Amino acid sequence: MKYVIITPARDEESNITRTIQSVLAQTICPLEWVIVNDGSGDRTGEILDRYARQFCWIRPVHRPDRGARKSGVGVMEAFQDGYRFLRAVDWDFIVKLDGDLSFDPDYFEKCFYHFSREDRLGIGGGMICRMVDGRPVDEGTGGPPFHVRGATKIYRRACWDAIGGIVPMTGWDTIDEMKANMLGWHTYTFREVLLVQHRLTGAADGSWRSSVKCGRADYNTGYHPLFMLLKCAKRIFHVPPFIDGAGLLWGYFGNCLKRLPRVEDRDLITYVRRQQIRRLLCKPSLYSGGQ
Repeated sequence: MKYVIITPARDEESNITRTIQSVLAQTICPLEWVIVNDGSGDRTGEILDRYARQFCWIRPVHRPDRGARKSGVGVMEAFQDGYRFLRAVDWDFIVKLDGDLSFDPDYFEKCFYHFSREDRLGIGGGMICRMVDGRPVDEGTGGPPFHVRGATKIYRRACWDAIGGIVPMTGWDTIDEMKANMLGWHTYTFREVLLVQHRLTGAADGSWRSSVKCGRADYNTGYHPLFMLLKCAKRIFHVPPFIDGAGLLWGYFGNCLKRLPRVEDRDLITYVRRQQIRRLLCKPSLYSGGQ
């Protein structure tokens, strides 16, 4: 399996070495790894340059500091910069990999085994965990059966070409899966293949901002308003109380009131909403593991 990796990294001095060591130890190494130093204010760039001098297939790209964080969108801008710098052209898979992960030497080997068994598997990736008392524990963020966490996404090239790559907006990591499924591909997480994330999800934004961002992502993806209301109600009792549900509500309906742009593919929005209505009616859908 020939694959390339793109890693957007911002202020990952404490974590990026773990990720690099994990990739270096893989039983199947990538053709090329572009790591985008996204204006870090710490030693991230120095660490990347040091490893690049030792391994010719590691290519650092240094972006200027853009100032404030641009959660979601900033990551995709950095990813697209990395994509433009790719030299390898004969890859079979492209990987979006965060710079705060560690994983076993056979991580990619196990992932590619899944792809080899299913020709229509378009997007996949391992299960994100965190360390608790020295043991990996599922982060427990839930998510529907079709979802693969944005921190570790592996795209089959034919699927990547079919969906047109990644859109540079918050919600990209659901939009890609929805479009892939609409076009007849399958997407899911390999739950027995583990990665450890060393920076808690949403830690850079805080609970409220993270929830608002998720609401805006759902708006961008074209979620049905009724589905969104029920999703917010379900989240009201998450810890901390009310923050998660209220943040989702604010993010989604705030964007609705402002009539902000969302994904431009009308067929995709129709597909997303049809799947959500089927879910509400207890009919087979992407959300129940069927169509």
